[in-house]
Amino acid sequence: MEKAFTWMANRVAHLAGLPPTFAICVLIVVVWAASGPIFGFSDTWQLVINTGTTIVTFLMVFLI
Repeated sequence: MEKAFTWMANRVAHLAGLPPTFAICVLIVVVWAASGPIFGFSDTWQLVINTGTTIVTFLMVFLI
């Protein structure tokens, strides 16, 4: 079990550090920001990015 977790954590850390991963994250934020006027910069619009970044941060902190 420990070996499997170590392998998975190392793999995720490697993938998270790749330039394409960064580019995808930037693209997601740009698309989210561009959709602001469409959704009227509503609370739900803000909640989408806040929830997404919170989940990713939480998982990465405990995984890496």
